[in-house]
Amino acid sequence: MKGISLRYRKNFGLLIAFFVLVTILFVVAAFFARTMTVNLLETDFNNKKVEVYDESIKPFNTFFTEKIPEISYFQGYMDSVQAHEFSNTVLRGYPFVEEVRFFDVVISNNDSINKGIKFNNLVVYFKSSLVFRLDKENRLHSWHQGIEESRNITSEFNNMVLKLAGFIDGVSDSSKLTDNEVFKNFYSLQPGNISYLNIPRISDILAYKAMMNDPRLPEASYEQDMFVFTINPRKINIKNKYTNLYEDIRIEPVVDQFVRDDEFYLTTDLSLPGALSDYKLQFNSSREFIEKTINQRFLPVMVGLLFLYLFLLLIGYLIYRNVMINSRLYQLQYDFINNLTHEFKTPVSVIKIAGNNIRSAEKISDNERLMYGRILDQEADKLNNLMNKLLSFAQIENKSIKFHGEQIDLPIFLKDFFDSIELKYPDLKLKYEIDVQNNLYADPVLLTSVFQNLVDNAYKYSPPDRKYLEVIVHQNKKNIIISLKDRGIGIDKREFNSIFKKFYRVKNQFNQQGSIGLGLAFCKEITEFMGGEIKVDSQLNVGTLFTLTFPIEVKKS
Repeated sequence: MKGISLRYRKNFGLLIAFFVLVTILFVVAAFFARTMTVNLLETDFNNKKVEVYDESIKPFNTFFTEKIPEISYFQGYMDSVQAHEFSNTVLRGYPFVEEVRFFDVVISNNDSINKGIKFNNLVVYFKSSLVFRLDKENRLHSWHQGIEESRNITSEFNNMVLKLAGFIDGVSDSSKLTDNEVFKNFYSLQPGNISYLNIPRISDILAYKAMMNDPRLPEASYEQDMFVFTINPRKINIKNKYTNLYEDIRIEPVVDQFVRDDEFYLTTDLSLPGALSDYKLQFNSSREFIEKTINQRFLPVMVGLLFLYLFLLLIGYLIYRNVMINSRLYQLQYDFINNLTHEFKTPVSVIKIAGNNIRSAEKISDNERLMYGRILDQEADKLNNLMNKLLSFAQIENKSIKFHGEQIDLPIFLKDFFDSIELKYPDLKLKYEIDVQNNLYADPVLLTSVFQNLVDNAYKYSPPDRKYLEVIVHQNKKNIIISLKDRGIGIDKREFNSIFKKFYRVKNQFNQQGSIGLGLAFCKEITEFMGGEIKVDSQLNVGTLFTLTFPIEVKKS
């Protein structure tokens, strides 16, 4: 039959498996978090470009939808001075406009005019053309275009006139100028150029139609203003709202004839609209730049995962510590039961032997009767003291013991106690000194128990030739201090924090035959219960000093 192990079962395999599983989960979570961070960044790289695009071309859209239509406010009667002021505002307010050309357009039914474009009886031509441009010093220059220069831009003029003629031909009394009609007939968008003819009133357009179709109408002339804006897309100010996503944003031709050496880890683009359509907004980021951004995003996630990992490790450590504490408690309780059994068994055995001897003896002398009576009385006292100690300790822990405090005259109290000690331990060399002026407020029964335990330990843990105890009692302004110093075997400093724990026993040659490990724990609980404090100082093979400190002034609860 296999023997039953009395040791506390500690399954460290489960703890190790827990730590390994937590570590694997941490590594896997970190890997997936890194992967998700990379994927999220690449998604943002492709999606956030729209916001940068919208913010960058916002000035161009403002120019196209708000600034250009201001020309129509002049109703075709803008002169060179007004054209100069308007062009100055445009060139300085919108750097991507490099040049402004102004045409003073005339619409007439004069059959004698031999220039421009003719539609039936209607002729459209421009009287003059002005060019406006800023020089390197940001000064505005303007000049009239000559005949040769005008030929280079007649295609833009002709295109706008053809649009106007088509619109005039199809207009009716019920026609309305919708936004779509305006954009279709009075704007002309070519890569690098925006042409705009000021929008006439619908009544003027109907007059143009009548002049076109009815040769009998008297001669009449109307003025229109036309502007051509030369656009340089590369001068658009790029507003990078996401500097952690896009390392480099450029405006590049849609079809680039040059081979570039730039190699980027991530790149994407968006085509520019209308007059900017030959160009695109290109977004680039190198691998080093993206890695830096990934690390910046991943760091908080990693910190969170690390915190969770450490938290789980802490839980594992607490489980491990609890297992070890339970193991120690189990061992202490096991030792306590063994030692308590021994402590009970010894006096019970002595009582049983004495009882058997009395019962089996045919005749008992007076000396034998006295001897057996003394033995039975002593062993019964041992059992009684042990039971009282266990009961008192349990009452203190459960807070059920009552404190019967009174003013104790220490010189008288200690003199009586020391007299009893000398009778109990006649070979103990006892020396004491008492110098106090105040009484000590305490429970005399509990205080006697504390002194009794400390004296018993001093006697028990001292070699036969060093049974010595020195007790000094003195006071300061606030406390009464009681010191008990022996010349015993001493206590290792590493055990100072453990000797006051219940069931703890110092392992030495004096403890081999049993000790329930409650003596010093009992002293500490009783002392603190009465409002005092106990400390220990010891040196191996030299001796031990216990110091009790009690307040003079009693705190009223």
